[in-house]
Amino acid sequence: MALMEQLLLQATSTGAVLGAVVLLLVLYVLYSASSLKEEPNEPPGPKPLPLLGNLLQLDLSEIHESLCELAKIYGPIYKVYFGSKKVIVLAGYQAVKQALVNYAEEFGEREITEVFNTAENHGIMFSNGENWKEMRRFALTNLRDFGMGKRGSEEKIIEEIQYLKEVFENFGGEPFDTAQPMNYAVSNVISSIVYGDRFEYSDPQFKAMVNRANENVRIGGSASIRLLNIFPWIGPFLRTRRIILSNMKKNRERVHELVSQLQETLNPAERRGFIDSFLLRKQNDERSGQKNSRFNDKNLTTTVTNLFVAGTDTTSTTLRWALLFMAKYPHIQDQVQQEIDKVVEGRQPVVDDRKKLPYTDAVIHETQRLANIVPLNLPHVTSCDINFNGYFIKKGTTVFPLLTSVLKDETEWETPHSFNPAHFQDQQGRFVKKDAFMPFSAGRRVCLGEGLARMELFLFFTSLLQHFRFTPPPGVTEDQLDLTPVVGITLNPVPHKLCAVRRTIS
Repeated sequence: MALMEQLLLQATSTGAVLGAVVLLLVLYVLYSASSLKEEPNEPPGPKPLPLLGNLLQLDLSEIHESLCELAKIYGPIYKVYFGSKKVIVLAGYQAVKQALVNYAEEFGEREITEVFNTAENHGIMFSNGENWKEMRRFALTNLRDFGMGKRGSEEKIIEEIQYLKEVFENFGGEPFDTAQPMNYAVSNVISSIVYGDRFEYSDPQFKAMVNRANENVRIGGSASIRLLNIFPWIGPFLRTRRIILSNMKKNRERVHELVSQLQETLNPAERRGFIDSFLLRKQNDERSGQKNSRFNDKNLTTTVTNLFVAGTDTTSTTLRWALLFMAKYPHIQDQVQQEIDKVVEGRQPVVDDRKKLPYTDAVIHETQRLANIVPLNLPHVTSCDINFNGYFIKKGTTVFPLLTSVLKDETEWETPHSFNPAHFQDQQGRFVKKDAFMPFSAGRRVCLGEGLARMELFLFFTSLLQHFRFTPPPGVTEDQLDLTPVVGITLNPVPHKLCAVRRTIS
């Protein structure tokens, strides 16, 4: 009898669980169907399915490519559903520029995706509203005070170049992976501006911090994380989510340790870097009794982490692409080195040399264009209802301004899918700016460190090409060098090795 009661109890319990699951699925289907309801005069797009939206038509591992293909069918402004979430896609220079520049306020909010929601509207990268405005304004002002994009940062970059050249020389012309030394060098530039000092490449805590940040950028654009942003309930089952959250936690803890060390030796008369400026502002707000000040520990830690990540990955990745392109196209490397040798000769290249090196400058710009580092851009959100190019877009709608579609727009570039420095030259060989050159995005959310990044790219590239000849490893031809990118939030070169052969400088 007792056994029969137990079996009935188990059956009832199992039935209740199954019933609850079925009920949740029914409710989710109904919710999904209702969320697929179209507003009048919306942009066109493929017909979505309940629950899945248009996922069956998208390759989540190369989402930017899928979205570009759909733009060929539905035009430069169209909608697509990621599950039940409606996304407006902007493709091509005209549509992206008009939205981000001419409608900067309306398209200026940032979507806070599921995996990066831990920022809780702190910092710069994943925040909105007044907090974003105040943190960005403070960061811009104070980073400029410490020389970001000016002569002060030029000196820091040139100092770091000497350390990087030494690392390259130590390989003695043998094949090596450029990833880590390049990451450490570029990271040290932003570190010297933020913390007031650089780190040794052998410092285990520094190496771990850089590697964790790079891993998050790589995993953050994976298919599994894109699925997480569509179906948040799968989070507990995803190893990639656990890795990202663990890396973020460890990096925040490390930033907190470094901030605490700077706090102990803080001197109002001698600001060493961005963190000192933030701490002094925080002190002043506390002394004046200002309530609800945004200059708090969370904003400091998150802002510093944002600057560290943004100031490392994109620039170091672009430089790795540049060296790979030089090994792939030795005739272009020849022309760059001939120009540098003629103009700079044996001295250290400086920013003022840029105007005298038009071909080199064109090669750097073409690297940024074809490397297409942030193809999807970081997603935006509309801040209000908008009537845009004859279409209605509701407030709070996610928007993807496809930077890849701008940098490879067939109406703007003569050979959009080939490495062609002539894109940035006139018939006399002079450097020419192009409006469709938009690797740093545009509008309100344009990259905070654009000036610093441009300076780093020029100084690192010219200095390395002045001292080294970059070639494929022995037994590998130029044609065998693979330009297929590894897709994350950014596009990285596939793991590879190059030889840096020291040149004789007259």
